[in-house]
Amino acid sequence: MLTRIGLAQVTSAVDPEQNLAALETYTARAAAAGARLVVFPEAMMRCFGGGSLAEVAQPVDGPWAEAVRLIAERAGITVAAGMFSPDGDRVRNTLLVTGGGVDAHYDKIHLYDAFGYTESDTVAPGDKPLVLDIDGTRVGFTTCYDLRFPGLFQALADDGADLIVVAASWGDGPGKADQWQLLARARALDSTTFVAACDQARPTTDSDSPAPRGVGHSLVVAPDGQIVAALGAEPDLLITDIDPGRVQAVRRTLPVLANRKY
Repeated sequence: MLTRIGLAQVTSAVDPEQNLAALETYTARAAAAGARLVVFPEAMMRCFGGGSLAEVAQPVDGPWAEAVRLIAERAGITVAAGMFSPDGDRVRNTLLVTGGGVDAHYDKIHLYDAFGYTESDTVAPGDKPLVLDIDGTRVGFTTCYDLRFPGLFQALADDGADLIVVAASWGDGPGKADQWQLLARARALDSTTFVAACDQARPTTDSDSPAPRGVGHSLVVAPDGQIVAALGAEPDLLITDIDPGRVQAVRRTLPVLANRKY
C-alpha cells in the first residue's frame, strides 16, 4: 500500500534540460526519504510564459520523457511530471506518470480559459481520466484547472481512486492562493479521497503576462478535508505519510458518493 509520497514544489525554467536536472535532484531526495511516489508540477518541462510550447513539445516516447523514465528507474519510485506533447497545430498539456512498475500519461481535460488567459488557443484538451495502481493503491491524476470541477474527482473515486494527484501551475492574483487551498480541501470532501496538490513555487520575478506561474502552497488533504501537510510559497520538497485505509472509514461516516442524486 502506498503510504509515503513526495510533492516537489519547484519553479520550472524555460530550458527543458535545466528542468530535468531539477527533476533528478528532487526525485533522488524523495526516494532517499522513503517516498514511493513523487509529484512535480504542471509545466515541469517548460514554464508557462517562457515562449512557444510547440517548440518544446515532444511525444511521450520522446527524449525528455525517456530521460524522466530513466530518472524514475534509477531512483526506484514513481514520478509524475507535467510536459507538453504535440497535437497538430496545438499541444497537449500532458502529465507523464512513470516508474515503479507503471508508465502512462494523462492529458489535461479542463483547459484554463479564465482570469484573462486562454489556454485552449495553444493547447488541445484531453478526454480520458486516468487511474493507476501504484504500490497497491489506486491513484487518480488531474492537472491544475481540473481542480475546479468536482465531477472529475468523483469520477476518479468511482474508478477506485483512494488518492488523487493534482499537478499545477496555478495562476496568481487576489485570493488565488486561498482558492487553491480551499478547492483542494473541497475536492477531497467531494470524492472522499486523499488529495495531493503540487503547485509551482511562487516566482521570484514579476511579469506582466497573464500566464499562470504558480503560487506555491502545495498540500496533502485527507478524505475528511483536513490538511495533512502543507508548504509555503518557496521551493521545497514535501514528504508526508498517508493512510489509504482511512478512505473507507470516512466513506462509512460521510457517504456522499453513495448518496449522490446527480
